[in-house]
Order: sequence, then C-alpha cells, then structure tokens
Amino acid sequence: MNERIKGKLELLPEQPGCYLMKNEFGDIIYVGKAKILKNRVRSYFTGSHNTKTEKLVSEIADFEYIVTESNKEALLLEINLIKENKPRYNILLKDDKSYPFIKITNEKYPQLKIVREIKKDHADYFGPYPDVKAANETKRMLDRLYPLRKCSLSAKKPCLYYHLGQCLCPGYFDVNPQVFLEMRTEIKKFLSGNYWGIQAEIKEKMTAAANNLEFEKAAEYRDQLSSIESVMMPQKMTQTDFVNRDVFGFSVDKGWMCVQVFFVRQGKIIERDVSLFPFYGEATDDLLTYIGQFYDEGRHLLPKEIFIPETLTISDVSLLVPGVKVTQPQRGEKKKLVQLASKNADVALKEKFDLTIKKQERSVGAIDRLAGAMNLPSLHRIEAFDNSNIMGTNPVSAMVVFVDGKPVKNEYRKYKIKTVVGPDDYASMREVIYRRYSRVLKDELEKPGLILIDGGKGQVEAAREVLENQLGLSIPIAGLVKNEKHRTSELIYGADHHVIPLKRNSAEFFLLQRIQDEVHRFAITFHRQLRSKTSFASKLDGVDGLGPKRKQQLLKKFKSYKNIQEASKEELISSGLPEGVAEKLIDHLK
Repeated sequence: MNERIKGKLELLPEQPGCYLMKNEFGDIIYVGKAKILKNRVRSYFTGSHNTKTEKLVSEIADFEYIVTESNKEALLLEINLIKENKPRYNILLKDDKSYPFIKITNEKYPQLKIVREIKKDHADYFGPYPDVKAANETKRMLDRLYPLRKCSLSAKKPCLYYHLGQCLCPGYFDVNPQVFLEMRTEIKKFLSGNYWGIQAEIKEKMTAAANNLEFEKAAEYRDQLSSIESVMMPQKMTQTDFVNRDVFGFSVDKGWMCVQVFFVRQGKIIERDVSLFPFYGEATDDLLTYIGQFYDEGRHLLPKEIFIPETLTISDVSLLVPGVKVTQPQRGEKKKLVQLASKNADVALKEKFDLTIKKQERSVGAIDRLAGAMNLPSLHRIEAFDNSNIMGTNPVSAMVVFVDGKPVKNEYRKYKIKTVVGPDDYASMREVIYRRYSRVLKDELEKPGLILIDGGKGQVEAAREVLENQLGLSIPIAGLVKNEKHRTSELIYGADHHVIPLKRNSAEFFLLQRIQDEVHRFAITFHRQLRSKTSFASKLDGVDGLGPKRKQQLLKKFKSYKNIQEASKEELISSGLPEGVAEKLIDHLK
C-alpha cells in the first residue's frame, strides 16, 4: 500500500457512495458501491482475501470516491459508472449474450423479423429465444401461416415469396391494410401463447382438404401442425397464471458467483441463462449490479414480473427495472422456482470447481512426480530452450516458460544469435543461456527450478558450462532427447547424464512432450519469420529507391514475392511506391 492510499483511507467519510479503483496508469479497473465508504474501501487493504481479490488489490495504485445521499442512489450510480468506464474487474462483460427476439414492425404493412436488440420503435417484440434455431423455426412457420410483407414497397414485380404464398406484395398489388392488421393480431396471439385456436383452425382445414381429396394441401396443413407442436410444446415446467416472468437464483463459493435466470413465458420455462464470474465486492451488491446490466441496452426483454431470492431487497431491484413487478415468493410453486434456479447455480459452480481441481491435479501431480523422479525439491517453474537454423542461416533460439505445468506465454522469449557463424548448435546454446541468465541476475528475476534443453549431452554441457563457470549459478539442467521420428524419447539428467525412468503413458512424460513440442514450435516459427523476411528482402535488393520500409510495405500488401512479380504498375503505386520506383522495380523483376 503506497503513502497516497494510506492518506486517503484516513479521510474516507462514513457515508454511502461509490468508489473507483485505479491502476498505476490512472485507468479505472474496478467500481463498487458501499453503504459506508470508510468501512468498505478500507476492507480491501486489511485482512486476508481470496486469490482473485488479492490480484485486484495488487493492481490498485489510487482510488476516488463519490458520496451519495443513500445506498439506493449509490446502486444506480454504480451501474452508470460501470457502463461509462467499462472497468476490467467489473461485471460488464460477465453477461454479453444477446439472444434473438421475434419482432413485428410497426408499419402500415408490417414485417416479421429476427432481431437481437430491442429498440423504442413501438414494434412488438417476443422472446428471448435462447435457442436461435427455435426462433428461426418459429419465424419460418409463421411465414407459412401469415404472408406478411417480405419485399420493398417500391417493388416493380411480385417477389419470390409471393409465388411461395408467403408475401402479399403490397408494394406491387393493392392490398387492404386491414388484412395486415388482422394477421398482426393473430401473430401476436400466437406468440403470446394463445395458439390453440390456430391449431383447431388448421385441423379443420386439414380435414376439409382430405375430404376433398386434396392430399397435398392436407399434408401441408399437417406439417404446419407439426411445426406448432414442436416449437410451442416442449416446455420443462408450467405455471397456471400464464405471466411472463424471469426467475433469478444464485450461488457463491471461493470468490466466484453463478447466476441462473429461468425465462418463464406463458407459464412455461422456455430456457435458462447461466453466467459464472469472479466477484470482488459483497455478493448481494454484485448480484444487484448483474440484474441492472442484465436488462441494460435492450440485451434482454423486460418481463411482467421478476422473482428474486430472499437475500435481495425488492426496493433495490425495483430501482433497476422500473415498471416491472418484483416479487420474493414465500411459499408454494413460485418459491420452488427460485430455489430450483439457485440449486442449478450450486450445481454449475460445483461442476466448475470439480473440473478445475481435476485439471490441477493432473498438472500439479505430474510436476510433483517429475520432481520426485529427479530428486528435486520443486519444479514450480520450468524454462526450456531450443535452437533453429537451416545450414547456419538465420540462427535463432527460443525459450518457453511453464509454471505449475501451464505455459506462461507472456514470458516466452525469442533470440537472434549474434556471435555464432555457421551451424554451431553448442555455441548458439552457450550464447542464449548467457544472455538469458545474465539478465536474470541483473534484473533479479525469478530463477527456474529446472532448465530443459532440447538436445543431448553436448547441448546440456554447453549450457551447464555457462551457468556454473561464467555466471556462478547452480540451476538443475536436463536434456530432452528425441528419437529417429523426432519425438520425445528420454530425459537425461545429472553429471553422468543418466536417463530418468518415466513411463511413456504417464502424465509427467506427456508434460515433457508438451514442453518440448511447444519450444520447438516457438523456435521454428520465429526462424521461418526471419527467413521469409530475409529471402524476400534479398530478391528485391538493387532497386534504387526501394529501402527496407518500402519492402515491408510490399510484403504487407502482396504477401509473397510471386504476387509482386505479377502485379501491375498501378497496383505497385497503390501500395505506396512512387511511379519512378515502381517502374524500376518492374524492370528489375523482368
């Protein structure tokens, strides 16, 4: 904790408000609200926290706060501040799903559309449909039942949908707007759940068509009935009051929160929304923030009613969803719905942690067993090296880092070999080991528990000589030897380069394979990049006015030497070359 933060903590008021945590660059990384700012903000810098909160606190270099009249004002302000500043540690990105809705446009000749955003355009919206396929299937069925407009009002001929019987083409034919009004009313009834009358009507038409021996038409009506049943019937649970509502349940554990929302439409649960995310404040406060953003910017359609768990306050939630009835069911089937949502949240969190533990056991267990086989105390951090060159050209080396069995890619390093002439793998290894670990000493960086060298005894001894004789470091070094198929064969270790006995199907052997494959991939990719640039540049040498920057421009635009050869003068000029240079380049290529 720096002196600036210490001084500010002493001045915090005992009032409600919002606080904005900032990093060393002045960026807002977290926004929170508090009933008492003094207590809440101080809690971040005192006592123990879970790992995720510790990470947040470690990045805080400063903070600001805004005092409000009440806790409810603080809640609304928090929503606005998060929306405006998009802090990295906040909840904004925890629910970025955008579900489709079926929309009936508010026009003289309306259209039926699938949209993902609700606008204040006086249109009718139905949904959400978490299953995109179900939304499209519903629209296709309605298109067959109700031929609303599909084409432009300035159409010069009937559209394809007119010939399919799915559009009345009011832009070409004179159609009474009352016909569209009646269809709009029927569609709204259907999407609101009153589809039994339509089913009965279609059944009558199907029977009449069959009696008249119009079997193709009867089959069409039969298919329409089947579509209605498949889209509208497969519901999981039913309420008898047919109210559209969203049911919120949540669970918290180990610094993580899971929120489950059941979408109940016409008394039936049609789908659920699941979100898992780390939280850094009070659980109920972050849940309120989540609900506020759940309906923000038309992401989800506001229902008639919202069910919430008992841990929340109805008045707080009502502030976030004005015009919507907020209920805390106390008994019966409605309370069971909230309990079911929370139970599902419990299950989802448990599943997440179980999967994480299993994954961790595999990687950490492999690390521990490998350390045991090598008689080393810890292999928390492993650094691996590999060289790459072709006939001595563009020699490079690469280093990858694995911490607790996982790659840490922001610590990978690439090296252009500077002091070695020709294909000398041992000399290249000596250079890169010296450069890496002299930097570790100079900058006091963390030392690895093991250095892995992609190679045999010669490469390992070259690395050991630099470490011990030139740098005075004692870090365990092992070699990863490959077989004739260029696959990891054995691990050699110690002064006598003995083979560490590992089962080929063990997790620790797979870990070594992964490390060796990763460092080889990283090195060979770097070498190819350099070779490509060098080869490209050398073929364009000798053109007056064509320097390194212009060569790079050409490579960026044309991607290959062959494409440059085939390019016209105008295309070369469009890439940024002056006309005179373009002409010289064409002559050079010829």
